[in-house]
Amino acid sequence: MSFTFGRARSGGAGRSSIMPRLIIAAVIVVISLLTYFGSSVYNPVTNETQHIDLTVDQEIALGLQAAPEMAAQHGGLHLDQEAQALVDEVGQKIVAQTAAGDTDYKFDFHLLADEQTINAFALPGGPVFITAALLERLKTEGQLAGVLGHEIGHVVARHSAEHIAKARLTEGLTGAAVIAAYDPDNPQSSQQT
Repeated sequence: MSFTFGRARSGGAGRSSIMPRLIIAAVIVVISLLTYFGSSVYNPVTNETQHIDLTVDQEIALGLQAAPEMAAQHGGLHLDQEAQALVDEVGQKIVAQTAAGDTDYKFDFHLLADEQTINAFALPGGPVFITAALLERLKTEGQLAGVLGHEIGHVVARHSAEHIAKARLTEGLTGAAVIAAYDPDNPQSSQQT
């Protein structure tokens, strides 16, 4: 009888040590899900409800903060002022003639000196970049408008803010899984998750 009692007690102690971790993990999961699904915002430009926990002002601040680093990663801004003026002109025409002009975003258009990487991208809040390598391959102003319009679309659709919200949700769920899987008697247990 004492043998059975000892085993049951031992098993109970093991379960009781895991319960606090599971409770903490469950709380993190609930908070992560409530934060993600509780931050629904209607986007009048796309006519969608999105899960975003950043304001437009926060997006603009993020974009302005990241813009110099992004330019530096692509060799800085291109020195050809005529080409830069064309990029500005085409970009601003698109903004003025679309719903993008009715938003609070601060659209800036930048021609990057990178002559190897064929790319264009937008940061949250309005900074739009196109590399010299891509601009060189475009044959018409209409093609340039297509590229810049696509990037403007990412900004007004708030794709960066959506990705940030999803990343935060993923981090919360991953953290909960690590906490739940952690075994203090085997510290490497959480690395197997």
